[in-house]
Amino acid sequence: MTTKIAEKTTPTTASQDQTAPPKRRRRILLVTAAVIAILGMAALLFGGVPGTPSAASDTEPTMTITQIIPLVILVVMFVVATKWPLNIGVMGLVASFGVGYFVLGMTDKQILEEFPASIVLTIIGVTYFFSMAQRNGSIDIIVQSCVRLVRGKTMILPWVFFLMAAALTALGTFSPAAVALLAPAALGLAYESRLHPVLMGAFVINGAHAGGFSPLSVAGVLVHDIANKNGFPIDQGALFLASFALNFILSALTIVLFALLGKLRDKHSNEYTALDAPRIGRPTGQQFFTLALIVAILVCTLGFHMPIGFVALSAGLLLAFVNIKEHQTFIGGVSWSTVLLVAGMITYVSLLQHVGVIDTLAEMALALGAPLLIALVLCYVIGVGSAFASSTALLTAFIPMAGPLLATSSLSASGTVAALAIAATVVDVSPFSTDGALVVANAREADRQRVYRQLMMYAGGVVLAAPALAWALLVPTGIM
Repeated sequence: MTTKIAEKTTPTTASQDQTAPPKRRRRILLVTAAVIAILGMAALLFGGVPGTPSAASDTEPTMTITQIIPLVILVVMFVVATKWPLNIGVMGLVASFGVGYFVLGMTDKQILEEFPASIVLTIIGVTYFFSMAQRNGSIDIIVQSCVRLVRGKTMILPWVFFLMAAALTALGTFSPAAVALLAPAALGLAYESRLHPVLMGAFVINGAHAGGFSPLSVAGVLVHDIANKNGFPIDQGALFLASFALNFILSALTIVLFALLGKLRDKHSNEYTALDAPRIGRPTGQQFFTLALIVAILVCTLGFHMPIGFVALSAGLLLAFVNIKEHQTFIGGVSWSTVLLVAGMITYVSLLQHVGVIDTLAEMALALGAPLLIALVLCYVIGVGSAFASSTALLTAFIPMAGPLLATSSLSASGTVAALAIAATVVDVSPFSTDGALVVANAREADRQRVYRQLMMYAGGVVLAAPALAWALLVPTGIM
């Protein structure tokens, strides 16, 4: 069920522009598509060899036509997906083919080289298993037990999940794995306790990033090693504390924002609380088995660092043997729309990186001259890029770019790198990222479109505010 939010919230006295005939909207889209097609032809005719640097000035970085076209298409895709309930992942895959094949002259294998197979497998495995756990009432057992433990103090639940996620990632769990483990119970609790699901999802993701740069974590070790290789060592402990503090502040501001908007308590939760499973009493044998499998998943992924996608699929297969008659229903529980969204966007943004769009934007930032301003621009470039692409990939690409800036200024290496690292990760609440996509995937099926749209609006606010917040607290102050 996909219901447009606009149909619920737009009053009947809306302006005539909002009630424009569908034909007019289609005409606008056709004109946009025609302009993009013309730009594509111009790139083929005048852009030189596709994918190669132009004969532009060597001293001032400029964007070539083959870089501008895919960037414009990305903006158009975002606008279309915001206005209409179309899956931007499908648009991303189609645009990847159009840009890669016709503009860049790539083969299908080259276009799909960066297809996020491991992320897709994680989403499929996690949603496959936990949809089964949701349908047989096992998740409700966890949810109702947590509700009884807090004894009505539901406003502490987001902080409980924040600290749980931070503990998992601080001990070495990769942040998407921590979100995948906690999101099903967290979203279930949100519906059960009438908290806004976007609020709860944001706290799980923020918590995962709060511990995500500890000296034991994958991201913490990665950033430390990259900085050392490029000649500007950083303090790992300071990086961890800065990440925890920034995500804690962001979570507190999120509570304030939702309170000001009157959305701490979600009035729509009543519509979705009991859609997937009836109220349960004493656990059944199948539910005990499911809970044991959840414990096994935790042990395998946290204790033995096994890939959660394969582990969840294996657990799901074992659970399917217990209830073979409903196996087709379980397959339908996989969030295929989320799989398409993540796969399409990451594939398309990898083309932007292939063409050099991200590198050119960074070079333009370095050409500005003022060190503090350059650091701010880099925080925004890596933040905006990470909202659509892999944070790890962008950290690997952008941290070395800070070398020339740090070599020619008095900026703190630890503070600047920490600001870049935090700006790259806090925006992962975006539904286009793995963490945000997992939150959307674990929303109730009937509520998934609403959660997707509201999470996208929230992520937009984070993209605008978080990079500036990280920069303001860590770079000019010289606190690190």
